[in-house]
Amino acid sequence: MRKLRYISLFFLVAMAFSSCKKEEEINRIPAIEFQTISATTVLSFENAVVITFRYMDENGDIGYVDPDEYALRIKDARLSDFDWYHIPPLTPELEELDIEGTFSVTLDPLFILGSSEQESTSFSLQLRDREGNWSNTIETPAVTIVESM
Repeated sequence: MRKLRYISLFFLVAMAFSSCKKEEEINRIPAIEFQTISATTVLSFENAVVITFRYMDENGDIGYVDPDEYALRIKDARLSDFDWYHIPPLTPELEELDIEGTFSVTLDPLFILGSSEQESTSFSLQLRDREGNWSNTIETPAVTIVESM
């Protein structure tokens, strides 16, 4: 009879442990993936370039309410500094939601920096969430800027 109690107790404990699942840790770092660029050849001072990328964030804290807070930085390979862009919140403030989608950013018309008839560049993009976590960096294909077409 005692053995039966021990065996029953063992099975109850085993079932209790097997039904408890450890809650999965969410990845708090956003990820981005290049999708498209509107043109790979543009006329100097004429054509804006639109870059579209896919974003994924398991806690959804991308974007800021304050328009003076910047969440996206883009670097023209020809320059040493980044250009910064505002992204509005993609989820309600303080909500933790697993989000993904696409975002497009329009760059001002490009122009040739040197004295040649054409120039080539590419862009690197990185996204920052409200916790200050930086995403991976993505690169665009080369864009050729020409004086005339």
